[in-house]
Amino acid sequence: MQTISCDVCRKKVEDSITGRSFFYFAQFNVCEACKDNLEVQIKSTIRNKDPFSYDWYNKLVVDNLNKSVSRGR
Repeated sequence: MQTISCDVCRKKVEDSITGRSFFYFAQFNVCEACKDNLEVQIKSTIRNKDPFSYDWYNKLVVDNLNKSVSRGR
């Protein structure tokens, strides 16, 4: 049994399964709810980006996670 805590909301994820109940982004462990919130936050920005770049996307995700971790949500 593995218990991991989300770096954003600080909740513990019991019996965690990678890719289902928690996710890794750079150095962050993120629960499913926080991952969904992250996707909602960056969705409009991604749709307006032309041409799309994965380096830009990764930087956007890490920047948003850093802001969320510092705010605690």
